[in-house]
Amino acid sequence: MTGPGLATALQEFAARESILVALDFDGVMAELVDLAENARPLPANASALATLAGLPGVHTALVSGRALESLLAVASPPESTLLIGSHGAERRLGPEAPPLELDEEQARALAAVGQVLEPVAARYPDSWVETKPAGRVLQVRLARSDEARRRAVAEAEEALGELAGLAGLAPFFVGHGKDVLEVAVVRADKGQGLDLLRSVTGAEAVLFAGDDVTDETGFARLDPARDVSIKVGPGETGAQFRIGGPADVASVLEAVRSWRP
Repeated sequence: MTGPGLATALQEFAARESILVALDFDGVMAELVDLAENARPLPANASALATLAGLPGVHTALVSGRALESLLAVASPPESTLLIGSHGAERRLGPEAPPLELDEEQARALAAVGQVLEPVAARYPDSWVETKPAGRVLQVRLARSDEARRRAVAEAEEALGELAGLAGLAPFFVGHGKDVLEVAVVRADKGQGLDLLRSVTGAEAVLFAGDDVTDETGFARLDPARDVSIKVGPGETGAQFRIGGPADVASVLEAVRSWRP
C-alpha cells in the first residue's frame, strides 16, 4: 500500500457500518496474461477477498468486462461475492439470478457486428474475436506489432461505422480498452454497475479498484467524501489513489480488514 493518504482513507472507509469492496478482476485481482482463460487471482488477493466476504457489514463484488461465465471460471469468487460482468450488461446478484436475454433486434445487431469483426481479425495474425452474451470483442493484444494493433482497430471502427444505422438493427456501442475494441448491444458501464451494487447492498461507502480505461466510469461515480477509488498500475486516471499493481491489492484489502470495528 502506498501513501499515508490512502491509509487514512481506508481507515475511515473501514469504520463505516456497511461497506462495499468492489474490484476489477484482470489487472487487479489477477495479473494481465495473454490468454484470458489462463488468468487466476493472486493467492494473497483471493485470500484477502475471501476474508472480507465473511465479515459482518462487508459486501464484496467483482466488476469486470469479462462475460459472467468467464469471470466465474477464472475467479472462483466467494459465494457471497456479487458479480458484474460485460461492463455491467450482466450481473449475478444471487444464485437464482436470470441470465441476460437479448431481443430480436439486439440479436441481429450482435450477429452483424460479429460478421464485421471476424474478417478484420482474420487479416491480422494472432488477433481474434471474443464472444460475449451482449457483445463481441476484437482482441489485438497478441498482434505482431503496435502498427498492426492500430490498423486492426481502425479497420474495425471504419467497418462498424458503415454498419451503424442499418434498418432492423438495434444500436450498438463501441468502447476501447487495453488492446481491445469492444462492441456491445446493451448500453452499460462500470459506473452503472457500481450504482446498482450500492443500491442492492445499501452500503454507506464503496471502495473500487480498477486498472483500465473502462474503470474510469466507475471512479467517476464515486463520492470522494465517503468512497475510495484506486487506480491499479500506470495510466491517466480520475481515481483518488494509485497502487503499483495487482501484487499490492492484498495489502489494501488487509488494511480494510484490520480497521474493521
